[in-house]
Amino acid sequence: MKNIIYILIATLVIVSSCKNDDEGTTKTFGNVVLDLKNTINSNGIELTTDSYTNGSNEVYIISELKYIISNVVLIKANGEEFTYPVDRSYFLINEEVLESKKVNLSDISAGQYTKIRFGFGVDQSKYPLNGMANFIPTAEESGMLWSWSAGYKFLKFEGTYTTNGGASTDFLIHVGSHGTTLDNYKEITLELPSTLTIEESKSPEVAINVDIAKIFDGTNTHSLEVKNSIQVDAEFAPKIAENISTMFTASSVSN
Repeated sequence: MKNIIYILIATLVIVSSCKNDDEGTTKTFGNVVLDLKNTINSNGIELTTDSYTNGSNEVYIISELKYIISNVVLIKANGEEFTYPVDRSYFLINEEVLESKKVNLSDISAGQYTKIRFGFGVDQSKYPLNGMANFIPTAEESGMLWSWSAGYKFLKFEGTYTTNGGASTDFLIHVGSHGTTLDNYKEITLELPSTLTIEESKSPEVAINVDIAKIFDGTNTHSLEVKNSIQVDAEFAPKIAENISTMFTASSVSN
């Protein structure tokens, strides 16, 4: 009988100890800033003033540059993922608005992360404009909607260009998905150059270089002389979307 009592007491002590350990374990969270730097030839771009030359020898000036990133996921070396809350995970990057290029992510599970994944544009699960009431006004005010039925412009890239010193011509490149008929959403995974440490009371930064020149010269080469207005375009928009998926590189981590 004594042995049984001793065993029961020991069991209760172990269970109580485990329970206290579980109750004492609390997850910690931190923040991170994604600092997106739009560049051409490794230099920051200047709207309306600076000119650039693409691979087709066309000289262009950018008047407007906006794009959407979404569905941010941080990934640890062991493959474990932290998915940023989807309803907060849509961001409009506007070259004219400095603060828009710093994406602030809060309440991220503490840990060591080696990769980041995000979407370019808006994924098919959000068509027709489902579950994004907090982002729709931002997109609409910024001219990033075609219509309530057609959906979002993922990229709005406009300006003028010249060829061989000729007259200046307008160009317009708008890329997005159009319902379920044309899906130009791209998922992008970046290796971080060093480990990102998320911990309480700190706000590290990940610098992401965005090579805008690759809109023209990435996986595919696009000449404005061939097509200077791309909108709902089943032929050229997917090629531009492929180029866009090569634009992003994580250049530094500041813990």
